[in-house]
Amino acid sequence: MTFSDEDIYEAVKHHLPTVNEYVNSHGGDIKLLGTKDGTVYIELTGTCHGCSMSLMTTKMVVQKKLRELIHPELVVVNVDGTPENALPDEFYTQEEAEETQTIDKKEGLMDKVKKLF
Repeated sequence: MTFSDEDIYEAVKHHLPTVNEYVNSHGGDIKLLGTKDGTVYIELTGTCHGCSMSLMTTKMVVQKKLRELIHPELVVVNVDGTPENALPDEFYTQEEAEETQTIDKKEGLMDKVKKLF
């Protein structure tokens, strides 16, 4: 897949409300955790968390729709606490990028304040 983890994350984030309609209709929600190498890591929450049909929901609803909307080779994993569905040690998440930007902005502000003294 030629897309970066950041590109895939942004695309999933953009299309998630559409995909989430089905899950919401069953009292659940989808939390986007991150992406790595063409794999999207989500967490089903609400009534879908721990449901015996969560694997089917992940593959037949979420993955199928995201493949239609983004890329046909996209893989979706529901991080559910089992070893085979674990979040990798390193992955892209926008939260980390936002934290880095916030730190950069704070450092930039401090540098400006230091110049005043």
